[in-house]
Amino acid sequence: MNPTLQLTINGERREIALDDPRVTLLDLLRERLDLTGTKKGCDRGQCGACTVLVDGKRVNSCLALAISLDGAEITTIEGLAVNGALHPVQAAFIAHDGFQCGYCTPGQIMSAVGLILEGQAGDDPERVREGMSGNLCRCGAYAGIAEAVIEAQRAMSAPAREAAE
Repeated sequence: MNPTLQLTINGERREIALDDPRVTLLDLLRERLDLTGTKKGCDRGQCGACTVLVDGKRVNSCLALAISLDGAEITTIEGLAVNGALHPVQAAFIAHDGFQCGYCTPGQIMSAVGLILEGQAGDDPERVREGMSGNLCRCGAYAGIAEAVIEAQRAMSAPAREAAE
């Protein structure tokens, strides 16, 4: 008998039967649910390309077994924009050229949202870089990423942060 889990993914409650209890959250999202915005980079938890929010906290989805998240609320890059309006972090990444090739961008954005929700972003680029250190960008867009996080944090008022949680 295949294990079944309940997840809320991007606001939608889903019941998912797992063929294999060893499937990672990343593979579940990409291969079973066609949510391909979350990228598979290193598949070892070292690059951050697969970052999603689990119950509002940043998680490398390549390291999380899906079965261990029964009942969790998952937010992926596909769940940030609301009614076609970009999330403040997405808009800030565009405004500050916080990406080049774009492969790491979904993970960077999800990590930035988590950093802001955790209240850890601050307004110092070095503090932002430290808080985002688990997300690698091979193109080196770190200056734009830090500027985007700082701007997005300013744009997100306390009520907006609470609504995003």
